[in-house]
Amino acid sequence: MDLFKVLQTLTETPGPSGFESDIAAVIQEMWHPLVDEIIVDRLGSLIAIKKGRGDLKSDGEHRPRILLAAHMDEIGLMVRQVIDFHGSGFLRVAPLGGVDIRHLYGQQVVIHGHDGQTARNIRGILGAPPNQLLPAGQTGKPYSFDNLVVDPGLSFDQLREVISVGDAVSFYQPLQQLAGKRVSGKALDNRCSVAAVTQCLEQLQNRPHDWDVIALASCQEETRLLGAATVAHQYQPDIAIAIDVTFGQGPGANDDRAFKVGGGPVISFSPDTHLGVQKGLEQAAKQLEMTTQSEYVAYPGGTDAYAMQIAAEGIPTGIVGIALRYMHTMVESISMNDVTRVGRLLAAYVEQLNEKSIQELKNALTPKS
Repeated sequence: MDLFKVLQTLTETPGPSGFESDIAAVIQEMWHPLVDEIIVDRLGSLIAIKKGRGDLKSDGEHRPRILLAAHMDEIGLMVRQVIDFHGSGFLRVAPLGGVDIRHLYGQQVVIHGHDGQTARNIRGILGAPPNQLLPAGQTGKPYSFDNLVVDPGLSFDQLREVISVGDAVSFYQPLQQLAGKRVSGKALDNRCSVAAVTQCLEQLQNRPHDWDVIALASCQEETRLLGAATVAHQYQPDIAIAIDVTFGQGPGANDDRAFKVGGGPVISFSPDTHLGVQKGLEQAAKQLEMTTQSEYVAYPGGTDAYAMQIAAEGIPTGIVGIALRYMHTMVESISMNDVTRVGRLLAAYVEQLNEKSIQELKNALTPKS
């Protein structure tokens, strides 16, 4: 598998939160030869199941199963107003997810409109008045959504024929190769984790595993952790792991919340994680002689683990992170080596799960006498 090409396809395919159909179709094509069953649920999440071997049952009905969740949506924008300015058409937009407005001015975008029943993807730019023309008190400050506009270069009449309020807007930014196995682009949060899960599924083709693997490309994580919550509730796996990005170290980002880019998978311990899953991931890394990083967080939230852990009667959950610089921008940056390592770690963890693993999870929380 050419991991860069996989990641390039994933990041350059649009899929703002709530509008994931295009990226779901791409992931479905990637995962189809690697799994036994693929489902797109009613909310738009993509669920792929790779069956384990043998007759091992966890509850008399099915094999024990592990859910590997990587959200496929990306931050984006939504059209909130179509403007007529002396016959030219402009759009005002609202954020989809945690968009950092400081980075929007001057960006290229794609507006996902329609012409009757036909989809129309229209290129545009995010513009605003020059600094010298801003009202007093606004000069030298980030633009607001009130003075940013999307300019597609169309007349007002042409624009309103193909664009409506509520249409999605995605950022346009090809994936770039940097030096030192680094890449930069949009939507690496969290398409790099989808690539890692793809790598895991490929490795499991020739490695026997007892448990069923449910690979999830979840929808609407950036807005409400929606897909992971509903899929975890429906399938009620015995273990769930959220694979997501975390903050990468760099100038001005060097405290205990940031991790070395290229330093290996980041294994979290937080209110969202289960001690037994954390220890199992660390053991799998040790067997691979793989260097990992440890994240200790005293507060919950931020990944799909927050929703999966409390689904149904509760699911033992872990978090594996990929260190990423410049989060929620169009120039996010990661190390390709970290994507490969996370894929290998997930495959090794799945492979070590057996008939004793569920009891071992319970034992991890049992007080020692």
